[in-house]
Amino acid sequence: QVQLVESGGGLVRAGDSLRLSCAPSGRTFSGVAMGWFRQVPGSEREFVAGISGYGGTVYADSVKGRFTISSGNAGSTVYLQMSSLKPEDTAVYYCAAGRAAVPGRLPSNYVFWGQGTQVTVSS
Repeated sequence: QVQLVESGGGLVRAGDSLRLSCAPSGRTFSGVAMGWFRQVPGSEREFVAGISGYGGTVYADSVKGRFTISSGNAGSTVYLQMSSLKPEDTAVYYCAAGRAAVPGRLPSNYVFWGQGTQVTVSS
């Protein structure tokens, strides 16, 4: 069974840092894009960051300069380093594996999803 398992969420204060991890299980995702999305109740799932199959990265404007996406060896764990966190970053964060090498910004660009990890930033 193919799974993506997120970890690292929690409750932090504004200005703090947090690192999320996304570990694949059942297969590797070498050569495909990986992405992080977030969602708050009542809202659409929002693109946060993506990393291509060859290591290129893209970010939402709202997190550019504060968040960094990275990956270990090809197809292995993907990370989201979050710094200077703000209360508006509070959401459930999801990891996803894409359909192609280039990371898209829409949920429909991704095939496999993790279960999500809660990030709460207090003011």
